[in-house]
Amino acid sequence: MGKSAVVEARPRRSGGVWRSRLVRLTSVLLAIGGWQFLTANHIRAWVRFDTLPTVTQIVQAFRHQLGTDTFYLDLGQSLIRILTGFGLAAVLGLTTGVALGRSRWFADIVGPLTELARPIPAIAVVPVAILLFPDDEAGIVFITFLAAFFPIMVSTRHAVRALPTLWEDSVRTLGGSRWDVLLRVVLPGSLPGVFSGLSVGIGVAWICVVSAEMISGRLGVGYRTWQAYTIVDYPGVFVGIITIGVLGYGTSSAVELIGRRVTHWLPRVPEAAK
Repeated sequence: MGKSAVVEARPRRSGGVWRSRLVRLTSVLLAIGGWQFLTANHIRAWVRFDTLPTVTQIVQAFRHQLGTDTFYLDLGQSLIRILTGFGLAAVLGLTTGVALGRSRWFADIVGPLTELARPIPAIAVVPVAILLFPDDEAGIVFITFLAAFFPIMVSTRHAVRALPTLWEDSVRTLGGSRWDVLLRVVLPGSLPGVFSGLSVGIGVAWICVVSAEMISGRLGVGYRTWQAYTIVDYPGVFVGIITIGVLGYGTSSAVELIGRRVTHWLPRVPEAAK
């Protein structure tokens, strides 16, 4: 009887997944249709939709951009910046977070500095980055790194400190060293918190890399979006906005997918409860 219940539950679950995807797709199509209706009919009700491009104008601009080399050059430049800055932030944020959570000495020395620097928006450091680094490229990567570093570091620190001491005591009772505790308890146990910080960090990093490109960049999606605004190419502005959204969604989904694969041993929350 238990076996038949499992067999019956599978189609039901599959149907629920497809129903959820259909609802999500419908919501996106309704939003696009609403945008087209409001802009095409020049609706002005507190928000001035009559000044914004229609969906068809944006699609035409997108087709034009896809046929140019500049679009792909900007795309590649932004991806290089985000992956470089985020990669550095992931390594150093994880290392610093574990050290802050495990070492009282390190927390006393470095902890106050991180807490003082953490509330400062990364984009506010753009003038300092321009003065600090010899070229704009290094400065933009630094801003991206700074934006992603603190969410990763804080999430890792909290995850390490929240680990039950019983786990560590069990390893030590069996004769494990400090490295055994780190590799067998601290790192695996903190992975959910680490990937939570990585997911937040990649989103914040995109915000700051685009802002930095608008301020001091020469190439990149953010720079091209701002340039389109300065020449009153409003469809081009929305092409940039949509591109940034797609890139952000793709990189964030990749981080979450890797997190699910790495933490596959954890119990999962049912899809309906999400």
